[in-house]
Amino acid sequence: MGRAEPNGGGVTVELTGTTHVDDYLADLGDDDVDITSHDAYTSGVPHATFARLRAEDPVHWTEETDGSGFWSILKYDDAISVSRDVDTFTSTGGIRLEEMDAEESEARRTMMEMDPPEHTRYRRLVSKGFTRRSVESYEETIRQLAVEVIDAALEHDEFDFVKLIAEQLPMRMLGRLLGTSDDDGHKLVEWGDALLGNTDPDFTDYPVDLVDTEEFRMVPFRSPASLQIFQFAQEQADHRRGCPTTDVISQLLAPTTDGTTITDHEFNNFFTLLVAAGNDTTRYTLTHGLRTLVEHPELWYAWKADPELTLSATEEILRTSSVTMHFRRTATTNVELGGKEIKAGDKVAIWFNSANHDEDRFDKPFRFDLERPDNLHMAFGRNGPHLCLGAWLARMEVRLVFEELMKRVDRFEPNGDVSYLRSNFIAGIKSMPVKVVR
Repeated sequence: MGRAEPNGGGVTVELTGTTHVDDYLADLGDDDVDITSHDAYTSGVPHATFARLRAEDPVHWTEETDGSGFWSILKYDDAISVSRDVDTFTSTGGIRLEEMDAEESEARRTMMEMDPPEHTRYRRLVSKGFTRRSVESYEETIRQLAVEVIDAALEHDEFDFVKLIAEQLPMRMLGRLLGTSDDDGHKLVEWGDALLGNTDPDFTDYPVDLVDTEEFRMVPFRSPASLQIFQFAQEQADHRRGCPTTDVISQLLAPTTDGTTITDHEFNNFFTLLVAAGNDTTRYTLTHGLRTLVEHPELWYAWKADPELTLSATEEILRTSSVTMHFRRTATTNVELGGKEIKAGDKVAIWFNSANHDEDRFDKPFRFDLERPDNLHMAFGRNGPHLCLGAWLARMEVRLVFEELMKRVDRFEPNGDVSYLRSNFIAGIKSMPVKVVR
């Protein structure tokens, strides 16, 4: 392992060829926290609790104070099994732990709350823009955006990495895909934060578990930001209907092969989903990745010295960050799993963050290994019908940001406290001050 020594307030890292660091997380948290509590994640993911549950009770009944309870799926193989078996574990009951009545479910429905073949039909509306081949064709555009964003940030010696880099690139790339402007992008980020951060008072005046949000129960994420997005979406739709282009909005509005089009309500919900998913998750993945490299500079220097590590390093960032921590399914029939009897109608939460640190699937799961082999993580799901639509785009954005950073920066140092999102759904870092060492 590299050896760090003080050097006038900085750090000099003596390279010894290491490409990994054991125990990359200094603090795994307590082993007895309530994993349903949003407050349990404000100091980072309580990995010690998930590790204990994997060992003691990997298909775990989790009580809720404001719900009926749910099964937590904590091991990799079980998570794969539940993810792929859409007949037994349906998404139509919702993907979050929140319980909705039939009216709410229908009003807030997106393709995430659908199973094949309906899910497949909706996914095809925009999937051609997110295939691996399509994303590879965007590389020059994404790299140029990354360069612009990074160069602007590096005009400062000290800055918040989240605000000046991690937030900026996904926002601007989402705008290119949607055909919207960079000025519009700032609004989309604010609205997206209010959606995925709908439990954090820093991101919304209506955190769902702290204030009464009954008046918004019929819109996505139970958030008034959805209403603002709906208005913006309809303005964009009106423009595309008069002047269609090749962007994602035009693809959504175009008739299918049988001549049908989606309704305004379906379009609004689909657009809201794109806004929510298109920025925040990649932003947080970038930030988690840099935090690990800042805290373990030997990794930064090893990667910087050997650019061929980039592909495997990107996958390790995705595995260890596991930004989307869980998705919910609902059992359609009585089924046995892990020695437990799951009943029809039970909620079932697939904890991707736990599966990605499963000791039976990943050798030394709390080792951050730039060369980790066979890294079949579940950051995007895993080869099922609900595999993340933006997986290839996220990979490219992460890869290109780190490639361009390493060309320009000797290293970063921490420069203040890290702030975490209050959420049991998204593992987010809201703020990470850094100092540039040139």
